[in-house]
Amino acid sequence: MHNRLKEQPGTNTSRSFAAPARVNLIGEHTDYTGGLVMPMAIPFTTVASISLTDDGLYTFRSDSFESIRTMGPDDHSAKSGDWTDYPVGVLRELQTLGIAPRPFILQLSGNVPLGSGLSSSASVEVATAMALLAHSGAELAPKATAMLCQRAENNYVGSPCGIMDQFIATLAVGGSALLLNTRDLSYELLPMNKDALAECRVLVANSGVKHSIAGGDYGLRRRELEAGQAALVRKFPYLRDLGDATLEQLASCEQEMSAESFRRCRHVITENARVRDAGKAMLAGDPERLGAIMTEAHASQRDDFECTVEEVDFLVSTAIGLSGCYGARLTGGGFGGCTVNLVSAKDAEVVAATLRDTYYERFHLNAEKYICEAVDGAIARNESPNRDSHQGVVSC
Repeated sequence: MHNRLKEQPGTNTSRSFAAPARVNLIGEHTDYTGGLVMPMAIPFTTVASISLTDDGLYTFRSDSFESIRTMGPDDHSAKSGDWTDYPVGVLRELQTLGIAPRPFILQLSGNVPLGSGLSSSASVEVATAMALLAHSGAELAPKATAMLCQRAENNYVGSPCGIMDQFIATLAVGGSALLLNTRDLSYELLPMNKDALAECRVLVANSGVKHSIAGGDYGLRRRELEAGQAALVRKFPYLRDLGDATLEQLASCEQEMSAESFRRCRHVITENARVRDAGKAMLAGDPERLGAIMTEAHASQRDDFECTVEEVDFLVSTAIGLSGCYGARLTGGGFGGCTVNLVSAKDAEVVAATLRDTYYERFHLNAEKYICEAVDGAIARNESPNRDSHQGVVSC
């Protein structure tokens, strides 16, 4: 699964590796049931700086947290329940492959808003993987790197996430969104600047309500969804997963699953159709159609998947009533986090300011807004170390 490279002589010089955050334009809670997603990488970044040590230990530090974790190469202790579980989980998966990093100090820094639904966790995992692979004189193919980082979060952190976040953080290409089939990891790059879309921007609005997908709500929704999927597969054995299912098949199984499972499955089946339609709208350069699909997706997240909160619903309903906003929806796992808005470039700052002011007036929360463009993933940016990873974002 990996190719060992020739080890290089040790040096105390620190090397740095970067991975971006992401915003998902559409395709929520589909990536663990063989479905479709459409994320783009945005210019918030985690940087993993790694240096060789002579103490025989692995040390993990962060600019954002006071806690430090140190362990020996043979230390297989359980997770700590804090930020260190994410990079340590990556280390564990590398060790499972027989990759044994030399002693190191890994220092994490960056500007990804934590708990916002922009996937700070995948950004940490992918930056860590890039650093530890280089430090070990080993390499993995890009898709294998993304899958390793997903396993780290599933197996060690205990979060039942799908592959989307790690995949886009690894393989994104600047200027494009990525339509990913999560079953076979085939993907298509979709231009963000086709025809009228060239006059649009992606506005990310952070509700300031923090969430953790390792928490109970996300896990419960996933269990409800998978229970419904199992009922469908029992009745239609040729279905691989919800990615193959139709609404007609779901309706025929309604009495064989809970009401909650039925609604969760309905969201995923209709969401996969929306992702396909969104891809067609992007290829046609049609922001009005793309925005309408995004708004439809939010209604499904709110009513069928039930993963929105009052603050996020307010941001979406306010945005779609503003001139220059084509559509808006919750992005990420839900229960807080951010909204993603498709807005005209000329109106972007006004929309952002209006959202900020009305949101504060309603909830007395200072929610940040970011006007973003699509940037490179970790593979491309670390092959081009002089690339400015913060280019393309304006904080409002």
